[in-house]
Amino acid sequence: MPIYEYRCRDCGKRFSLFFQTFAAASEAKPRCPKCGSFDVVKLVSKVAVMKSEESRLEELADPSNFAGLDENDPKSLAKFMKKMTAELGEDAADLGDEFYEAIDRLEAGQSPEEIEKEMPELTGGGEDVGIGSEE
Repeated sequence: MPIYEYRCRDCGKRFSLFFQTFAAASEAKPRCPKCGSFDVVKLVSKVAVMKSEESRLEELADPSNFAGLDENDPKSLAKFMKKMTAELGEDAADLGDEFYEAIDRLEAGQSPEEIEKEMPELTGGGEDVGIGSEE
């Protein structure tokens, strides 16, 4: 059961139409719901691909994700961390407010060392492990 997206060439309205069959979709004469025009163009729709947690984690470990990362630049670290949280999707909500505060501080140019001193809860009470440190 296909859903097609269209844009009206007269008024610019974007809209979707649901069809019971592909045959019905190919025979249809779509009409803009806003202005009634038949001068519409079919758009290429976005697709979503479901991935397992394992494949998402494998993609995160891909070395190409680290291209452009400058571990000495707080803003570069923040950009990288935001990219990784976007990849995690809903799982990123589990990271906590402190994590997002650390990203905000990195974006503002604060060094990872300064953040660790001011926010010891990020590293479990001051252990020498944290943002940008090597293990």
